[in-house]
Amino acid sequence: MGRVYDALKRAESAERQVTSSKSSVRQNGNSGNVLYPGRPGNGQDHPWERNAFTGMPLAYDSASTAHTSEAASGPALPAGTASRDAGATLGAVGSARAVEFTSREVSTARVEPHLVAITDPRSPECEQFRALRTRLLQAGEREHKRAFVITSAGMGEGKTLTALNLAWLLAQTDGATALLIDADLRQPCAAEYLGIQTEFGLSEVLTGETKLTQAILKLEPSGLHLLPGGAAREDVAELLSGPRFGRLLEEARKLFDYIIIDAPPLGVFTDANLLINRADAAMLVVRAGVTRYAVVDRLLEQLPRERMLGVVLNRAAGKTDDAAYYYQPRHQRVASAATAGVADDREAVEDEPEMIYIEEEGVS
Repeated sequence: MGRVYDALKRAESAERQVTSSKSSVRQNGNSGNVLYPGRPGNGQDHPWERNAFTGMPLAYDSASTAHTSEAASGPALPAGTASRDAGATLGAVGSARAVEFTSREVSTARVEPHLVAITDPRSPECEQFRALRTRLLQAGEREHKRAFVITSAGMGEGKTLTALNLAWLLAQTDGATALLIDADLRQPCAAEYLGIQTEFGLSEVLTGETKLTQAILKLEPSGLHLLPGGAAREDVAELLSGPRFGRLLEEARKLFDYIIIDAPPLGVFTDANLLINRADAAMLVVRAGVTRYAVVDRLLEQLPRERMLGVVLNRAAGKTDDAAYYYQPRHQRVASAATAGVADDREAVEDEPEMIYIEEEGVS
């Protein structure tokens, strides 16, 4: 009997130790009762609790659901590192898009006149940009493409104006969010075209001087988000080819539906090639009467065909379809007819934007 009694006592003691160990795991989230900094009851941040690149709380901070809060009484994961990693996928997009960005008001009087999406949204030129927007939206729906690079064969062919007009209209699409990244770090000018002042941008984010969410601006009234270029640099290829830009683009994909990247000229620098390889698709802007066919052919041969969405022919000499005139409200038709002669004289002396066409032959 003495041996039986001793055996029963040892079994009871072992059961109590196992129960105590399980209780400590459920209470503190780890078997060793280690208090993770940043958890309740601690005043510090755990190094995993905050994204050092964006300065944003990681998604599991706001993804606490029933499967984590009821861990003490159910079969769910304990509230340790494993459960937080699993919870990171829950509501990740919702938590990221809750970020508030600094707002800037864009004034029509201060922007570049060729930004017709802002200065003249009812113009035939703006309708051409709307057609371009439709092309991007279709690519996003059918081919799941979201990040687009806008580049050109050479300088002065209108790539930045094309990117700005397109992004401004994308932001006005119902239910869609858009970000324009000024990645032409050798000569950033998107903020200047919009008539706004910026303190930092992509250049400072890539060098670690500021956070991504601090550099992004929300432009009103369209709701377009802008990541300015920041300070001009010469080591652009080194920055864009590094891992920081890859992480930046991944964070941007979590925050926005569509991303337009204004890249340096493809025929001058290698920067655009680096950006196209990281994005989903690209458009090449060429200028009528300036860009040579041989240059376009040579550039298209260097690019992966599956990433080329099309070629934009800028400033082509074209005549507005008369049907568009009759589709306007009567008061607009009367005003247009009254000023037709004045417009003809003005076009002779001013550098007005001309029609934009999308050429897709040979770049399927």
